[in-house]
Amino acid sequence: MTWVVENTRFLDCLDSDYRRIREVVPGHLLASVPTCPGWTVADLTRHVGEVYLHKVECMRAGGPLETPWPPAGLDDEEPVALLDRAYSALAAEFIARDPADLGGGFYDPDPTVGFWIRRMAQESVIHRIDAELAAGAEVAPVPDDLAVDGVDELLQVFVGWAFSKWPEDFTEALRESPGYTILIQADATADSPSVSWLVETAPDRLTVAGGPGERLPDSVRPDVTVGGAPADVLRWGWNRETPGAASPLRIAGNAEALIEFRQCLVEGTQ
Repeated sequence: MTWVVENTRFLDCLDSDYRRIREVVPGHLLASVPTCPGWTVADLTRHVGEVYLHKVECMRAGGPLETPWPPAGLDDEEPVALLDRAYSALAAEFIARDPADLGGGFYDPDPTVGFWIRRMAQESVIHRIDAELAAGAEVAPVPDDLAVDGVDELLQVFVGWAFSKWPEDFTEALRESPGYTILIQADATADSPSVSWLVETAPDRLTVAGGPGERLPDSVRPDVTVGGAPADVLRWGWNRETPGAASPLRIAGNAEALIEFRQCLVEGTQ
């Protein structure tokens, strides 16, 4: 897998998005989060703090596997205080460790601290968008490099690799699949070249090709194409588009293929 962002860049993005969450959640803790049905901003804030502390526990355990989720003993802590304490611990842990150290994770190909640096940057930008939408705040831009990497992680890890690891999770989504080809395109920007991914499905297959630095065959004839600015593709993939607003993406092709692919995304990320 080609990563398009260096660890120091991930850490900068993580810090920026934590600070944005911290900026928008006060005064809105009882508000509903439209992109996380059933959650309030307090629930969202607590979740992010718990995720951060869980990764601290994983790294301190120093093994190839995750520690149990969720971390214990956090139910009574005020959500914003929990978030602040958790981010401080997470940032300190990342600074103290070599990215190549074992950090315990769910992704077998890379059980390192570096994987968690990347994953926490991507976790934080998505939940930062959740917090902004819930608080009625302007959604700050997602940097192009982070967005492209986020789409790559979503497709390669949460779809392609997840199917190879837990194919039974996708049985319902793919049971009646006639076999589709889905082309995902992140447009070129001033800061990022265009990047394309090809997802192919069948009842017993779900594969992902392409990504940063990769070229797809010119002969590709997709059943459906989804394309747009990197941040827009990322938000669409994680179902974080602004509720009630028209999608800025270009979507063309077989509607059934798109529905099936969305079901696969849901299965891979829940």
